[in-house]
Amino acid sequence: MNKKIAFLFPGQGSQYVGMGQDFQNGSKKAAEMFKEADDILGINISSTCFNGPEEALKLTENTQPAIFIVSSIASELLKENGISPVISAGHSLGEYSAIFASGSLRFSDGVSIVRMRGRFMQEAVPVGIGAMAAIIGLDRGIIEDICKKISEEENNNLVQPANYNSPEQTVIAGKKDAVEKAAKIAQDTGAKKVVMLPVSAPFHTSLMKPAEEKLSIELDKLNFNRLNFPVITNVDAREIKNGDDARSSLKRQVSNPVRWVESMKLMLDNGIDTIIELGPGRVLSGLMKRMNKDIKCLNVEDMKSLEKTLKELTN
Repeated sequence: MNKKIAFLFPGQGSQYVGMGQDFQNGSKKAAEMFKEADDILGINISSTCFNGPEEALKLTENTQPAIFIVSSIASELLKENGISPVISAGHSLGEYSAIFASGSLRFSDGVSIVRMRGRFMQEAVPVGIGAMAAIIGLDRGIIEDICKKISEEENNNLVQPANYNSPEQTVIAGKKDAVEKAAKIAQDTGAKKVVMLPVSAPFHTSLMKPAEEKLSIELDKLNFNRLNFPVITNVDAREIKNGDDARSSLKRQVSNPVRWVESMKLMLDNGIDTIIELGPGRVLSGLMKRMNKDIKCLNVEDMKSLEKTLKELTN
């Protein structure tokens, strides 16, 4: 099995009611991890994953631990089967799952810190004040210029690029009316499509500075070990193996854009031929396929996809 494997971990937005239930039913290890997470958080997060309601799962402070738990279980089940990557990356929240999978962060610490991260991010900007929009089919430089112009012209009406997801897709975020204005200009300038995203806060912008400050204090209390394999960070789009670098990148990514295109290019430069997306959904596989259609994309989000992935890897 001479495949060069990378693990990818999804972020917020990939959640769905029912995720993780199959793991719970089919794996003793998964059931133990769900139980541990429930105990740590003092809420029945496993029931929210399995049964919803969707409104509860969509609350940022629930979504973040829910996705982290399911993704972490997926990586543990691959580990049990002797599968480890040569490199890894996670999109936004997914960076925590990547750092856990690398052996740098304890599961219990990860569960509690991502719950806090969700809460701090939600508190930083009251519901209804911020927004995010995906702009498809417009050059990133043009999008940056539109955002800069609006932010400079209008006092306190900030909009910034938040996620560079693919060469075709850039997500912007900021104050709601500034985002709507930028989205309209982008459309008029020739964007193929503009989609307002169903999120409640302008993630990865300087409006998240209060969240970054609170989260930094909590991250400083945690122990980060040396990573067993490199993780490419969102904030710098570079490989890290050192625990202090992991902590630093998690602090800074809250209020800085996710440099996913550069991260994936770096991964491809490492000669990766197989990616495994661990956790709910297949968003990152789709983005990767757009960048390199020849790469093999597998995923693990339930026992069936785990079985299928293991079979593919041994062929």
